[in-house]
Amino acid sequence: MSELDGLWDVRRTGGLLPPLIGVRKEIDGTHGKTLLPGGVIGVPFDVIGLELHYRPPFVGFVDIVVPHDGGFNGRATFRRRTFGRFALSPRSRS
Repeated sequence: MSELDGLWDVRRTGGLLPPLIGVRKEIDGTHGKTLLPGGVIGVPFDVIGLELHYRPPFVGFVDIVVPHDGGFNGRATFRRRTFGRFALSPRSRS
């Protein structure tokens, strides 16, 4: 089990990202997906350490996360250049 395992709410904190309202990340071991609002479409990625490497057709996009206050702060990158920042919070199960 990885420290990233679980369902995460995503919140934009800066840069060239849309508001991300309703966006989640679902992570299980070495793979995961970014779920768009409604959970209908998932964009798959591979987990390598604390990096989320998106699969084709999104090759070159990598989210880099660091632990912060019970969740993670992240940088959205393309070819290692940061274009946005976000936060991951554990999804509350109500």
